[in-house]
Amino acid sequence: MPKLNEKYESMVVFSLKNGEEQIEGLREKFTSLIEANAELVSVNEWGKRRLAYPINYENDGYYVLYSFDSKPDFPKELERVFNITEGVIRFLTVLRPDAPSKTAEIPPEEDEETEDMIGEDDNAAEVETDDDAGESEKGEE
Repeated sequence: MPKLNEKYESMVVFSLKNGEEQIEGLREKFTSLIEANAELVSVNEWGKRRLAYPINYENDGYYVLYSFDSKPDFPKELERVFNITEGVIRFLTVLRPDAPSKTAEIPPEEDEETEDMIGEDDNAAEVETDDDAGESEKGEE
């Protein structure tokens, strides 16, 4: 069964070394790549910002956040293209925070059964403890 589309975000930091024309070209390149392979939700340009630490002797970068919906295999290909493209300093692709969680929650019915089982085990432990205590008292007399 093929997997449905997932919701992703890719943050990309472009180098400022080669000017604004290169940044605009790279932004358009990745926008069209995402549109060709996924459903582009938004492109949020954060603009020029100071990096937390120098990367390749650069202190500033141009940040762009892409939000898109795609099949799970596309982000790997997108990151491969980010990795081989000159002018990309850093990138990170993650599931969007508004995406539903994939962790399975226990339905209330099963949760109650689990509590009943735990309660039974606790009672059994108490009974054993009472029996053991009684035997030790007999041995001491």
